[in-house]
Amino acid sequence: MIDLVIHIIIPLAIFSFIAVFTLFAVYAERKIAGFVQDRLGPMETGKYGMLQTIADILKLLQKEFITPSAADKVLFALAPVVIFTAVFIGFSVMPWAPNFIPADTHTGLFFIMAVVSIDAIGILMAGWGSNNKYSLLGAIRAIAQMVSYEIPIGLSLIAAVMITQTLNLNDIVFNQGILATEHIYFFGVWDVTEVGGLFAWNILQAPHLIVVYIIFFIASLAECNRAPFDIPEAESELIGGFHTEYGGIRFAFVFLAEYAMMFLVAMLGVVLFLGGWNTPLPNIGALKLAEWTTGLYWGIFWTLTKSLFIVGIQMWIRWTLPRFRADQLMNLCWKVMIPLAFLCMAISGIWRILVMV
Repeated sequence: MIDLVIHIIIPLAIFSFIAVFTLFAVYAERKIAGFVQDRLGPMETGKYGMLQTIADILKLLQKEFITPSAADKVLFALAPVVIFTAVFIGFSVMPWAPNFIPADTHTGLFFIMAVVSIDAIGILMAGWGSNNKYSLLGAIRAIAQMVSYEIPIGLSLIAAVMITQTLNLNDIVFNQGILATEHIYFFGVWDVTEVGGLFAWNILQAPHLIVVYIIFFIASLAECNRAPFDIPEAESELIGGFHTEYGGIRFAFVFLAEYAMMFLVAMLGVVLFLGGWNTPLPNIGALKLAEWTTGLYWGIFWTLTKSLFIVGIQMWIRWTLPRFRADQLMNLCWKVMIPLAFLCMAISGIWRILVMV
């Protein structure tokens, strides 16, 4: 009975977090856009416009279901559910604090890559099922982009795994701080196992992992269809891309999935490269800052802080850089990022053999 309750509470908690995060993120994105464009953003609905996203949700919930008469009704109805579910399940293996993880599995990283890939199927279902040329073109663009950029993401993850030697996300985070079960070396030369802090993070365990994280971050933007990689949803050409025909609660699910995906890839990057729930504060002599700021509540705080910081950078980039052309998008992936990711993967193997012995 207790297990049944836990299996009900955990999904509800994850869904509640995604919903609350999306409300906050949409408001934050509008304010960041206003700041970048030298305007105020939402101001009228509530104090400083803080109720604007709640008003938007209420509006979407009140809209009627409209299915185009020529659409494939089954695919059209299922697509938003598939898109959201693929991202939603990905949160089940993410560690939030020491041993505070919904599902601690030895293949967590492989699981999350496999599950999130289902997102592409949902987008294709939405584009084809809508029976709309703009939706279909948007879906084809999205699939081409997602399939292409999954390759540098996968290669960057392999480069990190070759250093960590595990697919268990919980173990990966443990070995980036003072609770590590193995020796940690800053750039392979300085033993920082007892020091902890940001010096023990994976991104600083080998110089090339800085490049690996940059590759992962750029490719994750394309995976989320975020600017400057948002050509699948280009309003000037495709109205809204694969979700052109969607409205009401169905559009809300697609929208929810996009913002959930933003946080998921940000958190995955934090877990693999930026210490996860480990504190950035090191032990300095008698000042045991790392030990004092490590634990359940501190872990949740650091995970949220780091992930939200990365989400903020994603938003900043959206309102700063112009959209790529399709040829520029593919050239960046196939001619720059994939060869560079292969090189980093080779360096990881050499580094593991010659340095981390």
